[in-house]
Amino acid sequence: MANIYRGSCLCAAVKYELRSAPQAVSHCHCSQCRKGHGAAFASYGSVPRDALRIADGVECIKAYASSETVVRQFCSHCGSTLFWSRTQGAFADWICVALGTLDTPFTPHKHKHVHLDAKAPWFEHAD
Repeated sequence: MANIYRGSCLCAAVKYELRSAPQAVSHCHCSQCRKGHGAAFASYGSVPRDALRIADGVECIKAYASSETVVRQFCSHCGSTLFWSRTQGAFADWICVALGTLDTPFTPHKHKHVHLDAKAPWFEHAD
């Protein structure tokens, strides 16, 4: 059986399970991700929607449409960013998980920084 990755928000009101390892790991520097995380970038990994199971606190998850095709989800109690996904088009059947919310150890095989053209001016990316 495949590994199950568990995660939760800061206050643990929302708990989830991933039935597959996150893929397409990226560290996004766009302004929306920076603002949503309050950090220089946001780290996400993608799983098929049917690989995500909300184990507890589904009623605590609130959604915000940050654009016409993207919905971001967060805990309504503590504000933790949890997921984002496309509502249509390519990859609409996948969901991106904020990797900082994982409780199960996870080491990606590869990862990349994206939208470096929009990075915070105070952040220096050494690469």
